[in-house]
Amino acid sequence: MNEVLTGQKLAILRRRADPRLEWLCAQIARNRFLPVPPPDRVFIGDGDFRAIGAEFLRHFVRTGGLKPNHRVLEIGCGIGRMALPLTQYLESSYDGVDIVEDGIQWCRETITPAYPEFRFQRLDVVNGLYNPGGAVQASKTTLPFPDAGHDFVILTSVVTHLRTEETARYAAEIARVLKPGGRCFLSLFLVDTRAREGIAKKTARPAFIDAPGPEYIADEAHPNAAVAYGESFLLGLFARHGLRPARAILRGHWSGQRMAENFQDILVLEKQA
Repeated sequence: MNEVLTGQKLAILRRRADPRLEWLCAQIARNRFLPVPPPDRVFIGDGDFRAIGAEFLRHFVRTGGLKPNHRVLEIGCGIGRMALPLTQYLESSYDGVDIVEDGIQWCRETITPAYPEFRFQRLDVVNGLYNPGGAVQASKTTLPFPDAGHDFVILTSVVTHLRTEETARYAAEIARVLKPGGRCFLSLFLVDTRAREGIAKKTARPAFIDAPGPEYIADEAHPNAAVAYGESFLLGLFARHGLRPARAILRGHWSGQRMAENFQDILVLEKQA
């Protein structure tokens, strides 16, 4: 009989699977020498800054297949919550881009001087929530990187703030900058049958408006605040650019219809050769 592993048994299995990774993540989570931005400068996400970053590093490696020699691009790097733990893991380079100037400035001042291979750029792209006065429409943006220059692209809770045309543009750009065989790691809201039930029953958080899809929003007055996508639609959108799932989707508990460790769904895509 197959056993459902939870709690302590799951933690033991994790440690046995990769004790070095578990040790590293534990060290990062409690390392008081890793800088943390002042609370008034953190513009997205809550919780323990170091611990959440360490948890996602675990996801990048164990779920996404990230290797120390991979050249990493993070779209929506924010104020460095994912970049900081990556400084303790990567042996190659990291590029982070975001539309919020203050986050990029903090990363440039705090991370780059100690880790010159970690570079940060601001994209002045329009977003109704984070940069309404941007100079470039997201549906027309171009990432400032050459073709096939990165092995691993990260978007944690970025597609959750993009409308359909914007997501389609980023899908094309991700495919362009990834080398063949490269991977893209996304945390997002994917609506399958069970998640659709959660939206209809109003157990989903965010409380997405019950709609036909494939795009679901939580706040009509501020549509970029939270966006979910029909699963088949989004997978089809990425597939048109040669990006297909590298492994099974890791489901989150956001819809209120599942028991899961993570809040959002995790999708890992691979660029076809």
